[in-house]
Amino acid sequence: MADPMNQSSQISSSHGLNDGHSASSKDSKFSDSFFSSPVSLIQSPQVIDLVHWRDPKKSGVVFGVSLLLLLSLAAFSVISVVSYLLLALLCVTISFRIYKSVIQAVQKSNEGHPFKALMEKDVTVPPETFRKHVDLCLTHVNRVLKQMSRLFLVEDLVDSLKLAVVMWLLTYVGAVFNGITILILADILLFSVPPIYEKNKTQIDHYIDIARTQVNTTIAKLQEKLPGSLKRCKAE
Repeated sequence: MADPMNQSSQISSSHGLNDGHSASSKDSKFSDSFFSSPVSLIQSPQVIDLVHWRDPKKSGVVFGVSLLLLLSLAAFSVISVVSYLLLALLCVTISFRIYKSVIQAVQKSNEGHPFKALMEKDVTVPPETFRKHVDLCLTHVNRVLKQMSRLFLVEDLVDSLKLAVVMWLLTYVGAVFNGITILILADILLFSVPPIYEKNKTQIDHYIDIARTQVNTTIAKLQEKLPGSLKRCKAE
């Protein structure tokens, strides 16, 4: 007959192993979801249709408005840009309101307020929708905090070194460009690169594979030069 103490210790050890495996799987799923969330946003059908110019009018309007807004922010302050936009909107609505009032007075009609249909629409945010978006934002914030803690506390030396190299390169980028300039370039690239890539997909994929191979080879060489203790930590 088996000893109850031995059975309980075996059960607890098996639970510990299962917990370790589940924790590692959770960590891998966490890191995958952290990096895949921005990519999934960019790969959403609406964004893909916009940047690939499926509807040229819609894409042109979005690209023109976004570029004009960024150029305005580069030339003026945020307060000035927002004030001018709201002032322009008010000028349009007030002018249209006066125009319709004059037309109604001349024609002696009683059509009512020109924006009555828009004013009757419900523009309030339901509590459920607000809570849903708050929970979603909180999830992303927690993921970012967890990932930053892992990188800055050097849980993985190689990943922390990669972040250090990226930050070092960004210091040179920041010395040449400011934030608005980078956003303007990103907006232009976002609406110009996808159509170019779609037309020259084969050649671009070939050069990307060559660059990826070179990067992986360089990283492998760097990892081979790490001390033995760091290699063991990386393998664990």
